[in-house]
Amino acid sequence: MIRTTIGAIVSLALVPGGALAQTAAPTADLHAGHTMPMATVPAAADPHAGHNMAPPATGDTIGNAPAPAPPTDHAADAVWGAAAVAPSRAALRREHGGFTGSMILFNLAEYQARAGTDGYRWEGEGWFGGDINRFVVKTEGEGDVRGPLEKAEVQALYSRAIGPWWNLQAGVRYDIRPDPQRAYATLGIEGLAPYWFKAAGALFLSTKGELRGRIEGFYDQRITQRLILQPRAEIEASAQSIPEIGVGVGLTDIELGLRLRYEIAREFAPYIGVEWAGKVGETARFARDAGDRTSGTSFVAGIRFWF
Repeated sequence: MIRTTIGAIVSLALVPGGALAQTAAPTADLHAGHTMPMATVPAAADPHAGHNMAPPATGDTIGNAPAPAPPTDHAADAVWGAAAVAPSRAALRREHGGFTGSMILFNLAEYQARAGTDGYRWEGEGWFGGDINRFVVKTEGEGDVRGPLEKAEVQALYSRAIGPWWNLQAGVRYDIRPDPQRAYATLGIEGLAPYWFKAAGALFLSTKGELRGRIEGFYDQRITQRLILQPRAEIEASAQSIPEIGVGVGLTDIELGLRLRYEIAREFAPYIGVEWAGKVGETARFARDAGDRTSGTSFVAGIRFWF
């Protein structure tokens, strides 16, 4: 029985057109023969269309291109005209260093009380010009109250600023005393050293080929706004021995002083103080041979003034 059933099934599968050999017919396409074009969506407008987005032809990075030059050296000239702004520009130049002025200052004008004969001394200078170029006249000297003038000199110098604090000076020096008189070519420098020390140095070459030198300095120490203590030092030297004027080779003179002044006004200040002065080396020997003192201490009183 079972065999008969299996054989029938196999026969149906193998017979063409049999039930198992047949497949379901495909379902008809409802849209067959219909044309279905795709809908076209309009593209959005480009906001940069027509703009040139290329970098500058010069190669400069955008934002770093140099600004255009002003129409003239001074932009104000293009608005107001050069003639209209010239007076203001000249006033500004004068106020910031382009001025011309003058000054006369006597740092020392004093009476010296000392053993033996009392004496006097002065040291001053005057200048005319500006901050950069000036004409300077310096003078100093000393003597005995009851005796002749011992030392007196005058210098005429051209002064040129070589920095914010220093001036280079060149000119001539003429010694009125001692005899015989001497004339020198002068080259020096003066200015403010660190910590506001006023310093100066100079070389002097005489018409006879004698070379001498001098350095000096002082410092104004303010005790109050009007009371000022001024220590001061000066050293002189010579490259040759000059017996006719009592100057020996090497160090010749040393002076050390301390003065206390009171500024009644900035331009007028009386002072008192003490000073030691001495001759050294061969110069001291020349002084002893001439019967002069070689060193001594003086009590001084004087006036410092300028205008």
